[in-house]
This record gives sequence, C-alpha cells and structure tokens, in this order.
Amino acid sequence: MGIRAIVVDTAGTTTDLNFIQDTLFPYSAKRMADFLQSQQHNPLVDYCMGDVRDIALEPEADVARIAEILCQWIAEDRKVTPLKTLQGLIWKQGYAGGEFKGHIFPDFIEAIKRFRDQGLRVYSFSSGSVDAQKLLFGHSDGGDLTELFNGHFDTRTGNKLDKQAYSNIVNTISLTPRQILFVSDVVDELKAAEAAGMITCQMVRQPQQRTGKYRIISSFDELIVE
Repeated sequence: MGIRAIVVDTAGTTTDLNFIQDTLFPYSAKRMADFLQSQQHNPLVDYCMGDVRDIALEPEADVARIAEILCQWIAEDRKVTPLKTLQGLIWKQGYAGGEFKGHIFPDFIEAIKRFRDQGLRVYSFSSGSVDAQKLLFGHSDGGDLTELFNGHFDTRTGNKLDKQAYSNIVNTISLTPRQILFVSDVVDELKAAEAAGMITCQMVRQPQQRTGKYRIISSFDELIVE
C-alpha cells in the first residue's frame, strides 16, 4: 500500500527548539498577566482559566494567581491544554504585530512542497495548540505554508507519549497505521507511534540527542518516500 500520509512533530523536527524556548515561551510569559487581565471576560479565556484552577487544585485562584501558575508551567514546559491554548492566543498578537516570524527549517519547507507534489497528505502533531501551529506555519520565515498541510493535531488528540493519541490520528485521517509515517526527534513519541502501528523515522538535528532503534535522518532532504 505504501506511505500515503506524513505526520511531523514541530519543535526539534520542523522548527528549531531554541525558537520555541528562547522566543515564544518568554514572549507568552511576559505578556500572560496583562493578557488575562484584559481578556478575562472572553469566553475561551475564561474557560481556560477555569481549567487552570481545576488542574492546579486552586478553585479560588484570582487572575493574578492564575497568571503566576501559568508562568510556572511555562518554565516547567508543562504540556497542558489550557496553557497551550492561551499561549496560542498571545502568540497570535505577536505574529500579527510582526514581533517575530515562525522559524521553520528550510529543508522542511522544500520537503513539504515535494511531499504534496507526490500526492502525500501532510499533518503536524504538537503539544502546542492547533491555532499555535497554524500561526507558526502561517507566519513562517518561508512564507505561508498552511495550505500545504491537510490538518493539525494537538493535546486534544491525546498525550504525545501515549499510543492512544496516535491511534486517534489514524482513525481521524482514515488510513491504516502502516500508511502513515511519523517523524519526530523524540524517542518516546516514536515509541508510542510505533505501538499504534505507524511507520516511524527519527529526526536527529543535534549530536547530543538521545536516539533509538529507528531510521535516522538529519534533514528532510534525506527523507525519500516511495
């Protein structure tokens, strides 16, 4: 049957992890308190703040306390949906204001065009929200790449370290697991995808990366899909 779809991780695979950690995370932390204060009556923001109270077991937390919790989660790189949703909303303002562009590795920019020319479907799966992924690829230093994607998945699909998340992706895009190639730099994500039956490939862009018993590439230029 062959590969018919490719699912790519973002940080460390399609975008430099340093861009996430040194640009996006600090930006959201710096603006979190003011954003919550000004947007607290927005239904989506209010819903997210309720989620934060539930997760933190602080039902009486006020806006200032919620901002503190969220900034602590940013520092800890917590993969929790309300944080990722709020970060996406804050980053939207930054992208719109031209304060930064989404960093995408040039080899992926060329590769996604090649994949689409081959008739392959391309999806991204990130702990960042779907909206944040669309912003990253829509305001990239290679232009707007969003039309080259068939879809995006985030933590609402499941934890990236859990087999079930990848089974959910398989069911959503209506292919067999062996028709889907998952590319990530993280061994434990590849392990979960493999457990769900997907074909896997590890992106190793840094020499100190932990590697596993997977096909390894250091650039999408090396990924030939037939």
